[in-house]
Amino acid sequence: MRKLSTLAPAWWDYTTLDDAILKDAARLRAKDLIQLSRPRFKVTIYDTVEEFYAAEALEYIQVWRQATADNPVGVCGPIGPTEQLPLVAQMVIAFGMNLKNCHFWGMDEWVENGVSVSREHPLSFARCDYEKCFNRMHKALRIPDANVHFPTGDLAAYSRTYDDVPCLLMQGGQGETKHWAFNDPVKRSGRFKDAPPTPAEYRRFAARLVDLHPVTIMQNARTSGGGNVTLVPTRAATVGPAETWKCKTVSIWHPGHHDNPFGMRLSALMISKRIPDSAVPMSLLADHPDVRFNYLRSGIGDVAVDMH
Repeated sequence: MRKLSTLAPAWWDYTTLDDAILKDAARLRAKDLIQLSRPRFKVTIYDTVEEFYAAEALEYIQVWRQATADNPVGVCGPIGPTEQLPLVAQMVIAFGMNLKNCHFWGMDEWVENGVSVSREHPLSFARCDYEKCFNRMHKALRIPDANVHFPTGDLAAYSRTYDDVPCLLMQGGQGETKHWAFNDPVKRSGRFKDAPPTPAEYRRFAARLVDLHPVTIMQNARTSGGGNVTLVPTRAATVGPAETWKCKTVSIWHPGHHDNPFGMRLSALMISKRIPDSAVPMSLLADHPDVRFNYLRSGIGDVAVDMH
């Protein structure tokens, strides 16, 4: 039987992996990350904050420019990072882009009392997307509300939109549980008591309501709520791997403040070496046909003892 988690024994997570994988990840230097690139997995390191977020914003523009009335296309985007969102709005205005044929998918939203939170909630992801991006565009250029899809209400209907319109790009960040969106490791219970879902089982998960790993709750309190953990819901609605594999490209952005230096190395190593394990959900992207990992050099850090 695999190890118990040292973080939350009732859950699966990366601490249940074989120690050899963890030690290999810890040994990686920043320059080693580039060498993890392989066909279908590209690693890029940006030297400045400006280059990093401009490149992330440009991914939206590059996709939306391909949209036509006969062939609408779209982007699925994260909250975390968010710094790219105002830049996206600025670029749309500067280029005079009319987004009427474009689509956008939000990848997740908080859930309270069994339903997704409204935009009135201070941590609402939809609220953040509109405040930091869409509401900053001229109304004549803005994506029609009918073309903006969030995982709220009927999640089966949300899932079907990925069949209706091509999602050419899914952007994401990486959380401390090595998730994208809220695809956290699962609880260690029921049929997953002794082993986590196989990669094939986990990949079948579609948009759904999920219980959040305790580490994810703490991380979001740290990054979005000033540490006020009581503000963070314990459940969420999330896009799933089933929808992710319908997206042409998955692009993950690592500024260095969502996950830590060790975690940013571990997921890259497992994808590069094709070691998918659902205790590290991001590692399942090892089997996706086009994955990009993007790092801010100053955020990569070191896996070293540094007492504070």
